[in-house]
Amino acid sequence: MELVLILIIVLIIFGAGKIPQLGEGLGKAIKGFKKSVNEADAIDVTPPPSEAPEAPPSQVAQGQAAPSAPAQPVKQVKQG
Repeated sequence: MELVLILIIVLIIFGAGKIPQLGEGLGKAIKGFKKSVNEADAIDVTPPPSEAPEAPPSQVAQGQAAPSAPAQPVKQVKQG
């Protein structure tokens, strides 16, 4: 009984012409959801290996990382 009442309300709100379009859209959404759930395991989220050579362990242990680019001087702007 409740289902019939819901269907009548949907028919009044959307009209007879929109119901097939709503059903088609809902079907495509469900199909896309099922497809994405099945393909979730196929997605590889591990980062690719870096190609830059790492510093030897002795330098890393001493805290001497590879030198970076020199720092840019900071300009101070006076306000007022």
